[in-house]
Amino acid sequence: MNTRRRNDREDLVPLERSRRIIQLQKRGRKLKRYAIPSRVLGITGAASLLYCSGIALAGFGTYFFLLWGGIGVMCILLSAMFHNEKLMLALPGWIKFCGLGIFCFGLLLFCGVEGMILSQYHAQASPGADYLIVLGAQWKASGPSEVLRRRLDQAADYLAGNPDTQVIVSGGQGSNESIPEAEGMRDYLVAVGIAPERIIVENQSSNTYENLVFSAHYLNQQQDSVVIVTNNFHMFRALGIAKKQGYGDVEGLAAESVLGMAPNNLLREFFGVLKDFWVGNL
Repeated sequence: MNTRRRNDREDLVPLERSRRIIQLQKRGRKLKRYAIPSRVLGITGAASLLYCSGIALAGFGTYFFLLWGGIGVMCILLSAMFHNEKLMLALPGWIKFCGLGIFCFGLLLFCGVEGMILSQYHAQASPGADYLIVLGAQWKASGPSEVLRRRLDQAADYLAGNPDTQVIVSGGQGSNESIPEAEGMRDYLVAVGIAPERIIVENQSSNTYENLVFSAHYLNQQQDSVVIVTNNFHMFRALGIAKKQGYGDVEGLAAESVLGMAPNNLLREFFGVLKDFWVGNL
């Protein structure tokens, strides 16, 4: 009888040790929820860094692409934070709650703005417009950037089919450009067969808002029918600014953009839309 009691006591786990075991099991279950975010953030960070490097090697666009490098580094740091057991247990609940709230709000805002941008992604214009306005983009030493070339080709196709339409090419000279964008745009259109007398040059503007405000000096905003030519990712903002400035009869004609640059263009346009909403242009 005494032998059995002694064996039962030997099988029992000491109280202090049992507390540690229970705590470790609880922590393990709790940390499982952070495994998926950690992996998603790690993959997103690596993909962002690779994308940033790809744009740099391809030589497209402005230095905005460096933001992808910043996003990549931030995602990898967050991934490491989620993977750190001690840190996640030490963080107060209110910090985690606020972080989740900010993330959800940012995600909803981003999706909403991108939805508006995509709503005009394939804009098509009716024939017979009085004026075509081609918005400027970077002019390189070798000629128009790929973004601008696509706008000009789209404009040339429309002008060829609508001989009574005049075209306003709009864009000033940036610090890294040898000539005003509008002058290069005019020469390009002439080279592809558009008569010089059909082309009006607006060479003072430096952004989308000024493109449309300065171009309005050459037409009747309320009465003339106007078609705005720009790339698909830029069309929502351009049309919104035009309508806010009093263009009464305006449509968009979207030019395609480089497929691989779509994420960069859409992210940059997200900030452009927010900026123009903030300053009252939209």
